Amino acid sequence: MSEKATDTPDRSDRPEQRGPAGLLLRHPDGSSFRFDPGALCLELLPTGGPGALAYFEVLHEPADLVRWAGESRLPDGLGPGGGPGPGQGSALVVSAGEVADARLLRDALWRLAEDHVAGNPPGPDDLATLNEAAARPPLTARLTPGRGREWAPGGTGAGLLSTVARDAVDLFTGAYAHRIRTCGAHGCRLLFVDTSRPGRRRWCSMERCGNRHKVRAHRARRTAADA
Repeated sequence: MSEKATDTPDRSDRPEQRGPAGLLLRHPDGSSFRFDPGALCLELLPTGGPGALAYFEVLHEPADLVRWAGESRLPDGLGPGGGPGPGQGSALVVSAGEVADARLLRDALWRLAEDHVAGNPPGPDDLATLNEAAARPPLTARLTPGRGREWAPGGTGAGLLSTVARDAVDLFTGAYAHRIRTCGAHGCRLLFVDTSRPGRRRWCSMERCGNRHKVRAHRARRTAADA
């Protein structure tokens, strides 16, 4: 999201797969970059959003939400075929109604996070949406005989959204709440929590906005020198 959403298709960057340094966001022009927002709840935001961001919606059907869960920072095992036990097929079953709930929660998270960064009080409707999702039973993890981690059968979209919402409550009330930031690039609205030790992160990704800033600064220095 390196330009204004109303001007370019950059907000159609969407999570394609999980990598060692975060989600891989792929742009329609074929370029891609790693983006690690530092929190599960903020990983939901690049799937679309309210207002003009609705143009870039990618959560259309249950398979889309299941795919996002598998690409997120949640431990492996939520995607198709990841369910424990014979015949489970998937550790996560999502209904069409739960996809609509996911979009509702995501849009509320956008506004809550941007209000938080701006120092504004949370909107009461968005707060209610978050708290309602968090009040439902979350996904259940369990220990395997081999001391591994797996998801208990019966995971639902509602459980996934509860897990995301509880993560948001922890983020907004936790030690890193003051480090929730918007990317410093002009027009980029991607949000992240700076978990680095020095706390100096400015960009959604050094591959994308950070590199663009360096290129612009270099060109500006050359222009000034030539002048």
